[in-house]
Amino acid sequence: MPPLPPLLGARRAPTDPSGETAPDDSSALEAVVDDALDDPELRTARAALAQGRWQAARSLLLHTGDDWDRRGHRVTVLAAEPYAAAWAREWQLAEPGSAHAATLLALTLVHRALHGKEEPDRAREACRTAAALAPADPTPLLGLLLLARSLGPESELLRTFAHLRDRHPEHHHAHHLLVARLAERPEGGRAESHAVYDLAERAAAEAPADSPLAVLPVVAYAERYRVLAATGLAPADPAASGHWSGPRARRILRASFDWWLEWEHDDHPRRHLDLNHLAFAMSCAGRPAEAAALFRRIGRHATGAPWSYPHRDAWQAFHAARSRALGKALPEA
Repeated sequence: MPPLPPLLGARRAPTDPSGETAPDDSSALEAVVDDALDDPELRTARAALAQGRWQAARSLLLHTGDDWDRRGHRVTVLAAEPYAAAWAREWQLAEPGSAHAATLLALTLVHRALHGKEEPDRAREACRTAAALAPADPTPLLGLLLLARSLGPESELLRTFAHLRDRHPEHHHAHHLLVARLAERPEGGRAESHAVYDLAERAAAEAPADSPLAVLPVVAYAERYRVLAATGLAPADPAASGHWSGPRARRILRASFDWWLEWEHDDHPRRHLDLNHLAFAMSCAGRPAEAAALFRRIGRHATGAPWSYPHRDAWQAFHAARSRALGKALPEA
């Protein structure tokens, strides 16, 4: 695979207008697993789309502009709405040739195809149509990558990833999809020797200093654990697996946690996914102090992955780990 070129120069993550970092909202708020995470504009547009008011989605995507990670995040969440395809088609009737409408429809068909409700080839064609309408936008290619990750051969995944990276070299979601698939390679050898670890560390090293891809090696460890546990090669309890106890894992956790302390992005749309991966890893590695700091930062924004690995209830796993780290009793069901 060719090198992963950086996109942006190094800069510190912005803070809020007061100059302070975002407040800790970990206490008193129950965590929820919501793919919209902490994006109130997205939640509003999603609720409107569920009621057939596609104009809110239109306004949201226009406002998002070329913030590609945010656009990809928002489109994939909107596309998961049950009737998103119908409303995207209505939008297309009102605005023929709209790249925004075509992209939303494409990702909606991808979502349906991944759940066995649409022909994958039809979803692929919709993604290609949207990609032609918006030559700079990586989001239609994200749809193709989602299909390749779950339904295509590895060669298709790598080819699609390369095309997407031509449009946005640091695409956060795309790197997570690549790592998830490559973690499934049936490689033997030493416990901490696998191609997915090598790729993730290389991507982190070649990205700019402030890039959240710094956390990608932690994601790679979680994905590899998922595969090992699902095939019976690691215990179903991640904290008892020893998966994060090796020297390479310890080095990666230390480097990623140090990166978070210095470069945390309060404005990245998928930052809570990285925070949850870090908290999961620190919890499994028996590092409660670091885990507690991360849980306080996460607040209510739990994510399905990696807490559901290998076959666990994400909400319960998150709360159990959070309670251990913060020294609080697990809430009753």
